[in-house]
Amino acid sequence: MKDWQEVIDSGLLDLYVLNETTTEENSFIELLTSTHPEIRKEIEAIEVALERYALHQAITPDPIIKPFLLATIDYTERLKLGEPILIAPLLSEQSRVDDYSEWLARDDMRAPTDLEDVFAKIISYTREVVSAIVWIRSMAPKEVHDHEYERFLILEGSCDIYVEHEIFSLTVGDYFEIPLQKTHHVQVTSKFPCKVILQRVAA
Repeated sequence: MKDWQEVIDSGLLDLYVLNETTTEENSFIELLTSTHPEIRKEIEAIEVALERYALHQAITPDPIIKPFLLATIDYTERLKLGEPILIAPLLSEQSRVDDYSEWLARDDMRAPTDLEDVFAKIISYTREVVSAIVWIRSMAPKEVHDHEYERFLILEGSCDIYVEHEIFSLTVGDYFEIPLQKTHHVQVTSKFPCKVILQRVAA
């Protein structure tokens, strides 16, 4: 049996692709690769197989996680720089856009010009309630909340909120609360991003 075939059968090339081989083994494999095209082909085949496996096993991250993680970091940095801690009014059917003018008038409460699907700026945080200004460009994906109510007050634009098999059409000034344990998502119906006050309230 040829040396290169023994190397292929040994599983050493799998370890090489995974960067699990020693410096001496790397030198040996690279030497074989330069003289035996079969080794190079096998390495390429292993790389393709691993990539396919990784793509097949990949889990699509929740697109809501990133904007709220960045919003949390931003809020923390603002507090470190001396921003006073203010508690936003609790959203209810009596809430009005003007109730949040203290935050809405601020120059730093703006969405970026290259807005992705969702962008958020936290304005208030307690253990019971997180309040944020949120911009939704086209949609917010399906989610379910088991331990917190999600409340909306529409500031700009319009959207449809799908809750299970029902559709609720909202426009500026409208308030809505998502029931617990109900699958829901948001679809923007205006030609520009829908801007909302969003609160997550502990159940």
